[in-house]
Amino acid sequence: MPTVAIITLVLATLIIAAAALGLIRVIFHLVAVKKTLASVFAGVEVVAEKTSSVPIVLPSVNESLRPVREFCDAV
Repeated sequence: MPTVAIITLVLATLIIAAAALGLIRVIFHLVAVKKTLASVFAGVEVVAEKTSSVPIVLPSVNESLRPVREFCDAV
């Protein structure tokens, strides 16, 4: 096998190995991002759950404050 063919094969192997290493690093970064997004999504769900009761309770609070509002309107 000529020397030029061997050099070409070695360079092609190095280029392919570098590309594979880069893709593996991208995979690890994407896995880390997925874990972070899962944590953020869980936090958003907790916030949504804790604030979901406000619209349910709000009419009863307004009804409880009706005498105060009527008194203030009378003054």
